[in-house]
Amino acid sequence: MFVATLVASNALGQGDIDEAADRLGDAGCNPDVWTVTAPDKAADLFFTQDPAAARAALATLPNHIDVIVQPVAGREKKLIVADMDSTMITIECIDELADYAGIKAQIADVTERAMRGELDFAEALNARVALLAGLDEAMIDRCRTERVRIMPGAKALVRTMAARGAHSVLVSGGFTRFADPVGKEIGFARVVANVLDIADGALAGTVQTPIVDSARKQHELETAMAEHGIAQPLTLAVGDGANDIPMLAAAGLGVAYHAKEKARAAADAEIRYGDLSVLLHAQGIPMDQWVRE
Repeated sequence: MFVATLVASNALGQGDIDEAADRLGDAGCNPDVWTVTAPDKAADLFFTQDPAAARAALATLPNHIDVIVQPVAGREKKLIVADMDSTMITIECIDELADYAGIKAQIADVTERAMRGELDFAEALNARVALLAGLDEAMIDRCRTERVRIMPGAKALVRTMAARGAHSVLVSGGFTRFADPVGKEIGFARVVANVLDIADGALAGTVQTPIVDSARKQHELETAMAEHGIAQPLTLAVGDGANDIPMLAAAGLGVAYHAKEKARAAADAEIRYGDLSVLLHAQGIPMDQWVRE
């Protein structure tokens, strides 16, 4: 048995549910029953055949509806591994830090190309960090305070999963000076990120090795599975860029969040319209059981 979870960014109507059920039927998915799980917001449609066909059939539903298709068994996850920049927070930290050095446009272009998978991640990271050499270390904390905002739904997602016994890892190609406080604020059990080298109170223009790259993200997922005895189907990964692809592919449910095209194509599901709370609906967790911020 499979389930297609519909989550509306505005209002979910009966007409939307009926259209989704009709599309499942036309695609040969053998739809069964449906259940409204949150009035005007979310519904589950159950079916028995061909989840790939279901994803394709429901990908273009109108009215800004996100759809997560997955097996019913194991839909509530016991491990979440997440990217940070533009996933758990609303910004790319290195771009905002570059703004304090007066070179945001120059660095943001490289960031965008790296996230689209057009550049080698490690080379792009080293090149961008080198441009920040000499920036006052105090600008890191100032940038975090003034610019970093937690993504809507992030705290509810991680804290609710933790309250239900799940483990959580924030793994970022960004920097510990941002990731450590962000991870603590959201409620992650473990945080992994790159370490900026500091010399005489200023950025040295380098990061410590080994760099946290796409391979490290996948490694952290697989290590957490082994250490906590969590089966692959019970794992969730969420990210937005090309360097998240191995992690998304290795998870039981890999979700592209407002993502670049390559990440969208590689993921099992995507969130295009809503916030991270979509992933609580997708796990079948009732809203009255969510841990609120």
